[in-house]
This record gives sequence, structure tokens and C-alpha cells, in this order.
Amino acid sequence: MKKALLLGVFLSLSGCGLAYISPDVRQDGPLDVKVVELSPATVRRANASPYTPRSLPAAFYNVAGAAGRPAGGGALPAPVFSAQPPAEVVKAILPPPAKPGPYRIGVSDVITLTTRSSDASVEAQTGLLASQTRRQGYTVQDDGTVTVPEIGRVKVAGLTVEQAQDAIFQRMVQARLDPTLSLEIADFRSQRVVVGGAVQTPTAVPITLTPVTLVDALVAAGGARPEVADYAVLRLFRDGKLYQIALKDLKSGRYEKTRLKDGDIIFVDSTYDLSQAKGYFEQQITLLGLRESSRAAAIKELEGAIARRRAALDEARTNFASQLEYGAVKRDYVYLVGELNNQRRFAMPFGQKAVLADAIFNDGGLALGTANPAQIYILRGARGRDGVVTALHLDARNAANFLLATRLELRPNDVIFVAEQPVTKWNRVVQQLTPSLIVSGANAASKL
Repeated sequence: MKKALLLGVFLSLSGCGLAYISPDVRQDGPLDVKVVELSPATVRRANASPYTPRSLPAAFYNVAGAAGRPAGGGALPAPVFSAQPPAEVVKAILPPPAKPGPYRIGVSDVITLTTRSSDASVEAQTGLLASQTRRQGYTVQDDGTVTVPEIGRVKVAGLTVEQAQDAIFQRMVQARLDPTLSLEIADFRSQRVVVGGAVQTPTAVPITLTPVTLVDALVAAGGARPEVADYAVLRLFRDGKLYQIALKDLKSGRYEKTRLKDGDIIFVDSTYDLSQAKGYFEQQITLLGLRESSRAAAIKELEGAIARRRAALDEARTNFASQLEYGAVKRDYVYLVGELNNQRRFAMPFGQKAVLADAIFNDGGLALGTANPAQIYILRGARGRDGVVTALHLDARNAANFLLATRLELRPNDVIFVAEQPVTKWNRVVQQLTPSLIVSGANAASKL
């Protein structure tokens, strides 16, 4: 009879609306809710919605470099003599990068052709003698051809080594000869770079299968003469245009890999007025003291300007931090509700996007023992459409699905909801009803 009374009390409390009610995601309410299962494809679609994170003030990106150049001790006197280019003052004018591609055979090049020798003797035909090879050199004629015995003239100019070998191979097949052959360039004569001027030995440097650089050409000419090495300039004539590089810059390794091509002419220029040079260096010695004092004053002024600018930046950053602490800075937030260790609002970072995992695990994560990993939702309102909600559903019973949480980007005003486990719901019903059941049961028992 007591059990019947307790059951009656329970049913009466439920009928009065005192039973426990837990939140969940429903599609039959006043809002138009669409549940979308999270997958790599739906994550990409969700991340495609436009969003630009809020930026930190410029003070967090600027550095304390001084604006403008400090005056220092004032301008130096106007020079009577100026340093002559060539030397340190010469401005480098570089040619466009040379990309000639693979070497192509030209007129006057000498090629070597290795083929099987033909032997009509009885011993060779019966296999008693080993086959012999024949090597023969051929010079490319003015019409771009070479004359090969038994197959005639073959055009090879303008072809790469592989292309020329293929052309001769085809001609040998047509002549019904053994097409076993190899071709190589024995002497490179068609392409070259000329080096002259103030060098030890003016020369022409052939261009081979290996690229030729400025340093290669200068070394081939024995280098610049010692008496002009400090102020010489390399003049490069290419395709009707003039380029220049100071020899000192070339020695520093800045331009030593500049590649040359066929037809380039290099002239080492040594023109220099010794009397003007003497006046220039005397002038530099006289101005040295003035320059040192001016430099010291400029450095002191620069240090002061940097200190003032650094103080201004620090003040701006401190003011922003204070405004942020008191809520005077507009920020974007995401809201976390349900079975989490800490229900709260998550402030989205400045200058970068946050993902679902950032918000969940930023402060405690899921509530162990009560959270239902199968029911994690990100509720997002549709842009420009009131009453329309997309519920992005993450089923994390498979822990591998948490990888999707590290890829799904959050948007301002998203709501992250974690449902409770069924057993948790029942436990909470019992916890809330037990005191009422005890009181009601005691009252009912006292009346018996």
C-alpha cells in the first residue's frame, strides 16, 4: 500500500509540472531548425561563410623605429671633388637573367660520331671476328650540315645533342644500316663570350654544355690587371644594351653567378683621373672629423626619438589592455551551454579565427560523466534570415570525429550546446523528486 501511495505521489507531481525538464535541440519549435551532420564536406561549407576577425590596434604591430632621419650635427660642406665611378660608387646595372636552355649545335662545332664498322669479310659475317666501332669527327658546315659516309648530308645546326643523334639515327635506319651510334661534341666553336680591356689576356671563352658565368669569363682572361683592380668596372654589352658591375662588387660574391650567353662582350674599364682621385681622398681625410661628430650627434638624436616612440607605443598598448578589461572594446563572442565544466561565453581572438575545439577545451572541456558525446551541437543563425537556425551536429562517440572540431571555424554569436546523457537526466529527475516524494509519502503515511 505504501508503494502505491508513493507511485501516486510521483504521478501527481509529474502531472503538476514538477518533473525535471532538460534542454535539447528540437525542430518543432517556433524557429526553423535544420540539423546538419558534421563531415569534411559540411565543415568546408560552414567555413565558407565570410568572416574577418577583429584586429588589434596598430600599436601592437608597429615598432619603435624613428620616423624620418635625425638632423644630427647639420649638413656637411658640399664636396669639391666627387668619387669617380668606377669603384664603390658605381651603380650596378644588371642584365636580365640568361636562360639559354640546353646547348644547341652551331656552325663550326666539331662533333664526334661513333658507329659500328661495316665488315663484309667471311670471318666477320660468320661471327669469327668481334664487331668493331668507328669514331669519326665532323665539322658543321656553313649550311648547318655534316656529311656522313653512306647516308649523306644531315642538318644538325640548331639541334641539341639528343636531337642530332635522333636525326642521324633515322637516316641510318632509312639507309638500312646498323643504327647503333653515339654522338658528342668534340670542340665547341660556334658560341662564345669575348673578354677584353684591362685584363691579363684578352680572350674568347667558348660556351659549352656547362654554363659560363662572369667569374668564369674573367678567370679565363687571367683576371683584371692588379693596378686597376680597386676601381675597374665590368662593362657587359648584350643585344645592343650596356650593363655594368663594379669589380669590387663581383669579388664580394654578389654577382659572381651572373650567367652569360652567346654574343656577350665583356670589357674591363680602367679609366681613372689620378689627379682628381688625389683631391678626392684629401677631401675625405679633411671631412672625416666633421663626419664623426655629426654621426655621434645623429645617433644621440635617433636614440631619443626611438625612446619617445617606444613610450608612446607602450602607452597605447596599456590603454587598450585597460579598455579590454573593462569591456570598452567591442569583441565577438561564442556562447557555451549544456554539459560543460564551465558554461560561459568564449571571446574570439584578435587577428585570427577560432575553431570549435578552442572554445570547448579553453576552460575545462566536456563534463565527464554527464555530457553526451553523441549530442554536441553548434547553433548558428542564418545571415539576414531571422528565425532560421542551422544546428551543426558533431557525434563524438567516435573520438576520431574530434578532428572535425579542430577544423570547424566559429562565427560570432554561435551557441555551442552539449546535451546530457540519458542516465544523467534520470538521476536528476530522481534527485529533484526524492525530497518531495519523502515529504508527500510521510504525510500520506501519517494519515493512515
